[in-house]
Amino acid sequence: MSSETPTAPAASARQLTVGFDLDMTLIDSRPGIKAAYQALSAETGTFIDADEAVTRLGPPLDEELAYWFPEAEIPAMADRYREIYPTYAIEATPAMPGAREAIEAVRALGGRAIVVTAKHEPNARLHLAHLGIEPDAVIGWLWAEAKAGALREYGAQVYVGDHVGDVRGARTAGALSVAVPTGPCPEPELREAGADVVLADLTALPQWLAEYVAAQSL
Repeated sequence: MSSETPTAPAASARQLTVGFDLDMTLIDSRPGIKAAYQALSAETGTFIDADEAVTRLGPPLDEELAYWFPEAEIPAMADRYREIYPTYAIEATPAMPGAREAIEAVRALGGRAIVVTAKHEPNARLHLAHLGIEPDAVIGWLWAEAKAGALREYGAQVYVGDHVGDVRGARTAGALSVAVPTGPCPEPELREAGADVVLADLTALPQWLAEYVAAQSL
């Protein structure tokens, strides 16, 4: 058994439910988001360093727009960004390595896979449909600790994400925090934030998950 497999808590009769973040966990959204920011910049005449912006993926859109627009303009710019996003971002965005297999691994164990993301929910659904990734539920507009409500509602025992905000969301929900350093937060930062497990990427999740589930029945 992997040294990363945690000591199992008491067995639960609940169905296995695993939550996943979206950006930089299931999808590499950098190319699409960069293109959307470049389009917004061209349309508004306001400089946006799209290369810099995509190094900060995770927090809500309004936080990034605050780097480039006056506070009073942010709501309108956020609305416009979300409107143009499907045109520029969906086809440009690939799945992360192991994303489909991670969802399938949950199902193979009789579990449910849900996506809990800060992204605008309709756009999150467009990404998943385009890539042929079919979770059991998609819940959007939730960031960091706010993700805990959805995780509790669905009874998620595990939450997988790439950001320290995802770690906080998992811990607030009482779920096991499984982190992948495929986004802006390196492994030491994720561990410092309290991640229970750090995997190199999603390709390692099926084996880890099988070991975790086996540990529940000991």
